[in-house]
Amino acid sequence: MARDTSSTLVYSSETGMVKQCATPTHMKAKQPSNQATPSDGTVRLRRETKGRGGGTVIVISGVPLAEAALKELAGALKKRCGCGGTVKNGIIEIQGDHRDTLLLELQARGYRVKLSGG
Repeated sequence: MARDTSSTLVYSSETGMVKQCATPTHMKAKQPSNQATPSDGTVRLRRETKGRGGGTVIVISGVPLAEAALKELAGALKKRCGCGGTVKNGIIEIQGDHRDTLLLELQARGYRVKLSGG
């Protein structure tokens, strides 16, 4: 019987349980680093609270701009809402629940905006 190369060792009678890797290293696909998120032309606004100590953050993704222009847009949106925020990996995060204000501001700038999530 031929050995299956996609399987990993889970238990050995000599050593007991063997640390299991979810995906063997020879099967992992290489992920391109610092790659812009693909955009379908729609800017999405998503409200997040998990992992943020109970605080609400609006995550804006899908903006088809370069990094420098994205930071400039984030600064303008933060001033419009009167709050803080940041740009991480091509995604703008605005502190506080300002979805309605951000929706109107982005639509006024000519973006097609969609509310996603809760």
